[in-house]
Amino acid sequence: MARARELALPLGGRVVAMVFDPHPMDVLRTTVHGAQAAPAILRTFDKRRAWLTDAGADHVERIDPASGVLSLSPEQFVHRVIAEHAHLGPVGAWIEGPDFRFGQGRAGDTQVLTTLGVGCGFSTHIIEHLGVATSDHQIVPCRSSTVRRLLSAGRVFDAAALLGRWHALVGTVVPGDRRGRTIGIPTANLQTPILAPGPGVYAALATLPDGQRLAAAVNIGPRPTFDRPETIEAHLILPGSSRGAHTAWAPIAGLPEYGWPLTLELVSFIRETMRFASIDDLRGQLARDIDRAARLVTLLSPPPSHTA
Repeated sequence: MARARELALPLGGRVVAMVFDPHPMDVLRTTVHGAQAAPAILRTFDKRRAWLTDAGADHVERIDPASGVLSLSPEQFVHRVIAEHAHLGPVGAWIEGPDFRFGQGRAGDTQVLTTLGVGCGFSTHIIEHLGVATSDHQIVPCRSSTVRRLLSAGRVFDAAALLGRWHALVGTVVPGDRRGRTIGIPTANLQTPILAPGPGVYAALATLPDGQRLAAAVNIGPRPTFDRPETIEAHLILPGSSRGAHTAWAPIAGLPEYGWPLTLELVSFIRETMRFASIDDLRGQLARDIDRAARLVTLLSPPPSHTA
């Protein structure tokens, strides 16, 4: 985006970010036999649009892969993009990453784009991937596939270094089995389309509908002590709350029991999931998890940024 603004300024132009949504594989897997499933999303389109705008885009255009663009030749695709944005003026520059592919069967690459640009009157600029340092002193390419790999391994702190922000699970609180209430540690069960990290217990920063932000201890994955399937369960650490005390459960003030939006920004991995011999053992470990989550959220803010 910074490079786009540099190029747009002398041209008196505007920066247009073009975004495929949903992922093209969502369309291809329904039309092409054997096509692989689309990767889980890292953010909603609305969030992506807001971040691109904050980064310098004047317009964020959603490209629907179901609109027929995937069947166009590379030349047809470029001409369609130019025609659909003619009201903004001529295209003066086109910026992509080094692995950009476009057109039917991914036939177009950066060299094809450069050649087409000569004939269409725009310059082509290829920006190499950023290298980011992770906590194990590796330099990794800043791209969504790397973020997904780190998240699958529970490395939410390193994923944040690539994202420039904590990975956020955005969703709605839905009914669970209410077992946490019976042991004094109630949880909010989150339903979200966002990719969750690998199984484990995490420290998180929760944002409530009124903007209030609280530390949270989040269990992601199965609950082996209760032989229950995978869930995302967040214990929100309310001011003055006790750890594992047998107090009567009540909804958070001003919120219904279910159906309210919740955002969980994942700050740090705490431990793996495990089976406990007794409820008392589980309650004791959860109390320690909650204390650690509260400390980590305080210590690890803001998120890391280690661009190399």
